[in-house]
Amino acid sequence: MTQVKVWIPPALREFVDGSVQVDVAACNVTAALAAVGERYPGFLSRVLAPDGQLRPRVNVFVGEDNIRTRQGLDTALIDGDIVAVIPAVAGG
Repeated sequence: MTQVKVWIPPALREFVDGSVQVDVAACNVTAALAAVGERYPGFLSRVLAPDGQLRPRVNVFVGEDNIRTRQGLDTALIDGDIVAVIPAVAGG
């Protein structure tokens, strides 16, 4: 199985015991997020909606590519990929 790093933004670190990144084995983005969610139960519901899709104000990048412009949650991963969870920032 592919070894990847999931980068956790400051806004979500309280749900992963303060971790900046979580190393997981996963073949695609869905599996990577699920692996983090298994280890830290409060995390996944902040990233995915109840229907299993990304929440509207959450972006996920593999390297520099937004997964919404690739295969979405089915985006394949290779060893060493960094999956970055980036919540949208709003304000004025």
